Formats: sequence, structure tokens, C-alpha cells
Amino acid sequence: MPCLQDLPKVSILCLLVARLASCIGVSISVLAPSAAPSISPSLISFSIEQDRWTDWVGTTARNQFFFNTLDNLNQLTGLPPQIRIGANSEDHTNFNGNIQFSEAVFPAPSSTVPYPEATNIVVGDEYYEAAQFLPSNTHVIWGLNLGQNNLTAAFLGAKSLMKAFASPSIKSAGITLDAIEIGNEPDLYMNNGARPSTYTSTQYVKDWITFATNVTAAAKLSSSTTTKFWGAAFAGSSHSTSGFSPQAIFNEGILSSAPGALISTISEHRYSGSFCAGSGGLLQDLMTKSTIRSNLTQFTPDVSATRVKGLDFVLGETNSYSCHGAPGVSNTGGAALWTLDYLLFATQLGISRVFFHEGIGFKYNLIQPVTLNRSTLDGTTLASPLPPHIQPQYYAAIIAAEAIGSSGATHAIELSINNTRASGYAFYEGTKLVRVVLINSQAFFSTDTTARSSLHIDLTFTGTEAPTTMSVKRLFVPHADDTTGLTWGGQTYETADARVGGTLQVQTVSVSAGVDIQATEVVMLIF
Repeated sequence: MPCLQDLPKVSILCLLVARLASCIGVSISVLAPSAAPSISPSLISFSIEQDRWTDWVGTTARNQFFFNTLDNLNQLTGLPPQIRIGANSEDHTNFNGNIQFSEAVFPAPSSTVPYPEATNIVVGDEYYEAAQFLPSNTHVIWGLNLGQNNLTAAFLGAKSLMKAFASPSIKSAGITLDAIEIGNEPDLYMNNGARPSTYTSTQYVKDWITFATNVTAAAKLSSSTTTKFWGAAFAGSSHSTSGFSPQAIFNEGILSSAPGALISTISEHRYSGSFCAGSGGLLQDLMTKSTIRSNLTQFTPDVSATRVKGLDFVLGETNSYSCHGAPGVSNTGGAALWTLDYLLFATQLGISRVFFHEGIGFKYNLIQPVTLNRSTLDGTTLASPLPPHIQPQYYAAIIAAEAIGSSGATHAIELSINNTRASGYAFYEGTKLVRVVLINSQAFFSTDTTARSSLHIDLTFTGTEAPTTMSVKRLFVPHADDTTGLTWGGQTYETADARVGGTLQVQTVSVSAGVDIQATEVVMLIF
């Protein structure tokens, strides 16, 4: 039904509909706008906490559940997610050739952090060789220890890493080491005891060049090798030439150094808030359109400064709330909508890929790849072990992958929608409009006593040969605070092997009818 403001006369029926649903007009270009950025098939990628890497991927055989979650995305886009192995435990990892896979020391779990990162990890050759169990054609970024200021550890780790990626099993699968990251969140070193409290970005650049020079020699890196460096990996940014930021380290000469010439990508990290002290954020706050945009647009100067240098810019580690997420927020259906809008809006700022951080038992995981015996929410012992499973955010990865498709030539543009809760993106293959994703981020909770609200979207098209029919596919979320029961087009990924189950449900309708979107719902329009 058209919006009321578009009708010369308002019928009784339309008045009745208007009481139930707000009405919005959305204009979509039939041809890709020149400003629509190119979207990578591996836009959604993953950052994996290094301490339990082999739990994710496998040791003597692959972790089939984890493999399936990656392969689902690979089947939709033609390219698997990129995998970054590093993060907090990156700066606690050392090498010993006598160790087969890894040995780790963990602090005691707590109610706030049920699955803490290891404080000490020692790895051997087969730890790196486990990358053979990733999907074929996976691109990998691996982190080396800068925090403990141990050149020998970085040198030995680099040699073992390169040896692994030269092995027949990894090479034959087309799995490549895209980059080495030296150090995780060095802007926090002055707070966590890794460096003096007076540590600056100038000192970081000096440290990085020293380590990167040694790693370059150990790994035999050069301008002709496919393996490069990621730079920065900062937890925050001053967004200026002072403090820790891409602009600052560029000014301080990191790129003009010999190893700095091998930096291909600048990585920064972002969380929407923190649960480290037990003060979780509200779910509606996380989902809110304006919050998502303010969290990301602050990186605009960093992206611009990086792009001017001819480098790629990624969010190399991100998720909802730091310290593994907030219970009842990060692990919910509402977080799936946040993930999708956050991911797609990032593309509009020149961010090439978004690496959602994952760790065994972390509340904000898209994927829980192994059986858990402790609650991820409060650390209590579970009455029954919890087998591997996906969490609601994984549906956002599936929807994004499906929207991008496998053409290898996808562009996307954010749609102008005059509503604080509604977001939308149009996807083009080449110049042709193929799909639209619409998101209603109004939270509908299990405790709500009023009827679930909805928005009615009327579509208008600019350009010739506008579509007249469309297929509608929906992400059903029972409630924003539910942790299970989601379906995408009537199908579920909440299965024992993470493969899709159930019967596909897609509705074909006239474009002129528009589309209704419930609170806490996503729809994809397929043309």
C-alpha cells in the first residue's frame, strides 16, 4: 500500500493500516551510483584469539563445525572469510620447537570473564601448520609478539610461520599468508605493563621497525613476496598527528623504513562499549542507527590518511562490547541486526573488511566451535555440556554474504531513509541493481506487552527499466533479547553441523505494494 502522503485521497483502509505501521518512502537508483564503493566478497572476516587457535581449526584433523561455518559463507560469495589469528594473546605467545601444538596457562575464570585469555602460550611448528584445515583459498593474517619485547620469540615464530605456509598441505589448498601483524594494541602497552607509562607512538614506531626488520629477515619478505605487514592494530585512535593513530605513525616515518615499505594494510580496533568492569550496555543502545554511525564515522580521517598512502584500511578486531561481550546483549537476536548494519555501513566509509573478534566461550561470538562446560554468561558449571553452535550474529554474516553474492563485482550504497530506526543498502552487480537489504532496528523485547510495531516501506526508482516484481526474504527474530530461534527465509543455521536446515520461504510480490518490516527484523528484496 502506498504511503499516505503519496495519496491524493486517503481511504478508510489506508487509515486503518497507518495506525499499525509507520510509512516511509525510499528511492533507489536502478543503476549503481558512481559513489557506490566496491564490496569485497570477504567483507565479513574473523579475528581469532590466538591462545586456543587449534581448538577452532583442529590439530590432527579439522574441526568440521568451524569449517562448515566458514564454508557456508564461501559458498555464497565464492571466497571464504579472511582469518586473523592474534589479539590479546598475540603478545603472550612464544615459540619452542619441542612443543607439538601449544601449551597455555590461563587465569581462573570469573563471573564477568568466564573464558579468560591465556597469560602465557608456547607454540611449536604444528600450531602454525594447523592452518591447513581452513577452507581452500583462505587468506590469513598472523600476529607475532611485540608486547613482551622478545626479539627471539618473534624471529622464531616468523620462521615457523613461513615454514608452515610453504608446506605442501597449505600450498595445495591455496591458503595464503597475506600479512604478519607485529603486536596487538600497542597504544595500551603503557596501561598493561608491557611498556613504561610514558610510552608514545614514536617509541612504538621505533620498536616496530626493530622487530619488523628481524621478522623480514626471518620470513625472507620483500616487495615481490605475497606476505606483507599489517600496521597499527591500535585499540583506539587520536585521529590526528599526535597520540596513537595512523596519521601519527606516518608522520613518524614508519612507511619510509625498509620494513615499513612492506606495510599493505592499516588495522584499527573498535568496540561499542566495555563490559570489563561489569557494566553492560543496553541492547537498544547497541542497535541504534545513530550509535552505529557515530562509532564508525570517527574513523573517517584515519581511513582518508591511509588511503592517500595507497594502503588498505580494515577494522582488524571489532565486536559489540569489549572483554568478550555483555550478557543478554552481545549474544542476542538484536545483536544480529547491529552486526549487519555495522558491517554494511563500514563499507560506506572506505573500510575494506571487518574482522569480528572470536574466542572460545566469548559472549559476542558469531560461532562457538567447541563443546563448552561453563556458562558463557556467568562462568557457572553447565548442567549439560553445550555442543558447538552458532549464535544470532552469524545470521548477519549469512545475510551480508548473500547480499554481496558471488559475482566478484558487487557495489553497494546506503539508501537515504528518513527514520531513526530504519537502515537500507542497495547492492549492484556491475551497474545493475540486484538486491536491497532493509533493517528495522527498533527492539522488540520478550517483556513487551504491546503489539509488535512495523514500518511500511514504499519503493520508488530512478532510472529506466525499474523492476516491477521482487522476491522478499526475511530474517525472523522472535525477540531482540532471544538467543535462539532465528530463521533466515524460513531456514535455520542452528543445526548440529552449522549447515542450513529447513524449507526456504521467499515471497514474490509486486514492487508497487511496498514491504512491511517488523521491529527487530531484516528483509532482503531480490530483483
